[in-house]
Amino acid sequence: MKGGKLMAVSKNLSVIVGAIILISYQALAQDIPIAEEIAQLKARVEALERKFTEQDVCIKDQNKCILEQRQKIADYEAKLSEFDVQLHRQTGAPIAIAEGLEIGAGGTMIAQGTNNVNNAASDVQKKVSRTDASFSADITLGKEFKEVGGKAFLHLEAGQGDGLEDDLTLYSNVNRDADNDDRARLTELWYEQLLFKEKVALTFGKLDPTVYFDNNETANDETTQFLGRIFRNSPTLEFPDNTAGIRIAYLPVEWLELGYGVFDGNTDWEKIGANLFNIGQAHFKTNFFNLPGNYRFYGWNNNLNHTEWLETGKTKEAAFGFGLSFDQKVTDSLTLFTRYGWQNPKVYNPDIMATGDLNYSLEHSWSAGFQVEGKPWGRENDVFAFAIGQAFPSGDYKKAGEGSAPARKAKAEGHFEAYYRIYINKYLSISPDFQYIWNPFGKDVADDRGGIFIGGMRTQVDF
Repeated sequence: MKGGKLMAVSKNLSVIVGAIILISYQALAQDIPIAEEIAQLKARVEALERKFTEQDVCIKDQNKCILEQRQKIADYEAKLSEFDVQLHRQTGAPIAIAEGLEIGAGGTMIAQGTNNVNNAASDVQKKVSRTDASFSADITLGKEFKEVGGKAFLHLEAGQGDGLEDDLTLYSNVNRDADNDDRARLTELWYEQLLFKEKVALTFGKLDPTVYFDNNETANDETTQFLGRIFRNSPTLEFPDNTAGIRIAYLPVEWLELGYGVFDGNTDWEKIGANLFNIGQAHFKTNFFNLPGNYRFYGWNNNLNHTEWLETGKTKEAAFGFGLSFDQKVTDSLTLFTRYGWQNPKVYNPDIMATGDLNYSLEHSWSAGFQVEGKPWGRENDVFAFAIGQAFPSGDYKKAGEGSAPARKAKAEGHFEAYYRIYINKYLSISPDFQYIWNPFGKDVADDRGGIFIGGMRTQVDF
């Protein structure tokens, strides 16, 4: 700082000396008194010295301010060190609150119209056209604990509108996404732990059983794939809604996964040991001709109270069944799938009713179809899919209705569905969807006139 000041003074003196010489010359040339000029120069020098003094004062004030700021920073750093000790952090390690946290959100909006309302309730007008809508919203939070091989997951849902489902009486309805409850609900909350060198996964909490069993790569998601319930899961598999449960998976080899789950059968979290739904599944993961495939076989038992069709006094019977779910990629763009399910035909769950408060039970169901990705026509993110299937009512259910007037027909209900998912961008897709149902509710709805056609549009937003 002193060296800079001396250089500045030297420079100013050089300027003053030059000015004196110039003024002296001019004075001699113009006869101006030299003493007067010297007095003016002294006044200028004194003004410059006053400015230098003022600058020194300002610099001292700035240095003082800098020292005060440095002291404050040191105080803050001391406080942060105290926080580090209190939080048991290592020196220099950040608080990784959001590390490994995954957040997802999405919304599904569906509009469907039909040419034949067939609600079996006596006060509902049938044989009319109708268009209804529904929407649902999902928020998910997932947190991985890589250091211990664990993961936690939380799922919130809300929605509004039954869509067409409350207008149609069917064995298997047409809008699996309909969710007429606009309250935000915690539908999943679980923790998963990997064990034995990641060969075993243990999951417990509030679970969705359909995530782990009877799943399928091309027919298992109503927000992006088929809307019809028969193509989402087998209608002969009596899944409880999201409920308390434990699921364990064992992977002895890369191509085989063995899974078992036990869940609260009536989803009320009361006396869960008395109403258990049990299911086991063997999942074979193939790679024929370098094309992936999945072959799942399962069996289940539900000891929730069921009633026998032909001996109605027996009201504490169990239900059981088995099934399979296959999907196989046959080209880079084409995937085939099929499902089959069977359940005990002698009993029914009195809490499971079709629209119009009608009890029924199914014995068999099957479905099959394909999915084509849009690569061949230059739209690789688009998907076209087609499926067909049938739901067969229980033989005992048909016998129990032989004495009614008219006698129960209990025919197999058939379903057809096709959709085309149009990729707009990574956040938005829209899907025209078409369904046709023949023999709705086995042709046992009074005044029913035949098949039901449904046209719809689904919009999916992810962010």
